[in-house]
Amino acid sequence: MSDLFEKKAPAPLADRMRPATLEEYVGQEDVLRTVTKLLNRPPSMILWGPPGCGKTTLARLIAEKTGLHFLQFSAVTSGIKEVKEAIEQARWRRQNENKGTVLFVDEIHRFNRAQQDAFLGPIEDGTLVLIGATTENPSFEVNAPLLSRCRVFTLKGLTRDQVRTILERAVAHVGAQAEPGALDAVADLAGGDARTALNIVEMCGLQVTVQAVKEMAQRRVLLYDKDREQHYDTVSAFIKSMRGSDVDAALYWLARMLEAGEDPLFIARRIVIFASEDVGNADPRALTVAVAAKDAVDFIGMPEGFYPLAQAVTYLATAPKSNASGEAYKAAKADVEKFPAEPVPMHLRNAVTGFMKASGYGKGYEYAHDQPGGVVSHGHRPPNVEGRPYYHPVDRGYEITIKKLMEERKKRP
Repeated sequence: MSDLFEKKAPAPLADRMRPATLEEYVGQEDVLRTVTKLLNRPPSMILWGPPGCGKTTLARLIAEKTGLHFLQFSAVTSGIKEVKEAIEQARWRRQNENKGTVLFVDEIHRFNRAQQDAFLGPIEDGTLVLIGATTENPSFEVNAPLLSRCRVFTLKGLTRDQVRTILERAVAHVGAQAEPGALDAVADLAGGDARTALNIVEMCGLQVTVQAVKEMAQRRVLLYDKDREQHYDTVSAFIKSMRGSDVDAALYWLARMLEAGEDPLFIARRIVIFASEDVGNADPRALTVAVAAKDAVDFIGMPEGFYPLAQAVTYLATAPKSNASGEAYKAAKADVEKFPAEPVPMHLRNAVTGFMKASGYGKGYEYAHDQPGGVVSHGHRPPNVEGRPYYHPVDRGYEITIKKLMEERKKRP
């Protein structure tokens, strides 16, 4: 029985298929060209890219190619204690063995400021070469002092053909048989993530069939983190597609968010904002449609909530657009900040008491409903900002009518 428990399990296929040389490395050609030129004296660096694009493998190969000792840990499971121990090991190795160290920190964005600051001195004095890997934008997640000491390399998700190349190697390595179309199906499902693709193939065993792939991967892997950059990038694409009146693109990004598990009420709130910010009075019904969609999603929930969301998105994307209302507010706000806050004109103040009436409150006010055409002769702002235009309706949708009404008002005495 002891032999059974002592037998070491084989490493996962994704680990076994790591390339042994830079020449075997698949993808990231632009990054490789630059890194290869720096191998004589490799700088500390941050490798930024999606999961499964080769960050860990590239760090290992840099250490191998330069002859430096490779030391690795994850910021998810390690703290300042492990950081200090790794630095001391690197310092001892440099002093006693005259050998440098590549310290690879996976998910480096998980370290707090104090933990990141611990690397500054060792990088400066050459104790170690730090290679940090992150799926998050280092501009936001890595502090400025550390970022200034590192080269940042942006890695991309692998293409379908690149993932297929890796899968072909893996199938040959384990002696498996792949049914025609099966590896293409895996590559499609993996979404540029080689690790995910290799895990699917490994689960299929020695017979990789299209049916087995479907069973092992019920749905495409969607790269989406609801509180980080993928979240903001995707919703940005969604809003810009609606603003550009590209209804099909807007529906695509809506589906991307919903299928990745985004909160439908978050999407609904963005739609309500869009209805006022980007459609505005070009179609005053847009806000009603958006708010109704928000209420409907809140009422019925998911999965059926996609119906009102899709209805609102198609309406808003195809509606005439105007940001004139928002721009008008910004112009008024600028005047509020620029000019002194003069008192409310006396004719606009309510004379609540006899004393106030005797003091001139409300004197000269013209009740609009009693005036010809409902237009009064006096202004409604303090003298220092009276007559300054803010709202400029566009020549689209209902704002064409609004523009005509405003022009007619100006013509009246």
